[in-house]
Amino acid sequence: MLLSACTTPTSTIQDTPAAPAVSAGYPSGHIHGMSVDPRTNRILLATHDGLFDVTRSPAQQIGPVIDLMGFTGTSDGTLYASGHPGPGTDLPDPVGLITSTDDGRSWEPVSQQGETDFHALAATSTGLIGYEGRIVTSADGHHWTVTADDVPAYNLAGAGNGTVLATTEEGPYRSEDSGATWMTVPNAPLLVFTTFAGDTATGVTPDGTVHTSADAGLTWTQRGTIQGEPAAIAADHTGDDTHRIWVATAEGIEVSGDNGETFTPLTQ
Repeated sequence: MLLSACTTPTSTIQDTPAAPAVSAGYPSGHIHGMSVDPRTNRILLATHDGLFDVTRSPAQQIGPVIDLMGFTGTSDGTLYASGHPGPGTDLPDPVGLITSTDDGRSWEPVSQQGETDFHALAATSTGLIGYEGRIVTSADGHHWTVTADDVPAYNLAGAGNGTVLATTEEGPYRSEDSGATWMTVPNAPLLVFTTFAGDTATGVTPDGTVHTSADAGLTWTQRGTIQGEPAAIAADHTGDDTHRIWVATAEGIEVSGDNGETFTPLTQ
């Protein structure tokens, strides 16, 4: 079981009237993260203009307008995010760590309001890992510990067993203790985004080449290639040794049902 929702604080950010989707079929704001519910295949994109459900066209904007930077979800459906408030959103800037248990319709402040803009977030069974110019961890979302200031993380991904991957311009770093200590991954591809489905890691390079790892990021196998420039990635175990992989680009979602060997545009 991944990290459960934090204790409900005294104030809650309620849903504000949603602005129209920024395009007829797909959000045009820069994509900062993606969450896929394996039970329903519902696809949520965290963007510069807020959260969008892109499962079907046209995309539906959900909840208040927040520039959602760091963004992650857990197996129980809890969402965590950070970033900057948009027009009409009564939040400090930056928003710190916020959480949602209703698919992003409302967000509750957790910690670091007005102090921290996490540009990357991940969750494991023991807590949260964030990047704020350095790697920090928290068991409860309220109290944070600096664990590494020499891992310039661009993207973070966490597995339930405590494994965390950080992508950097130097190549991926890996932690086996929920972000407390880190090591480089020898002979790994230069990945820009990674994700976990169980102990299987999936990553994509800046040019769209997908790689998978059956040993949680220690060794990697090259798979297929997407058509666009990757902006976010998600994966789910579908049975036996098969995984479904979603990669978001500025133009749409590409999906694979064969462990990343082939990709096709999402049929909405």
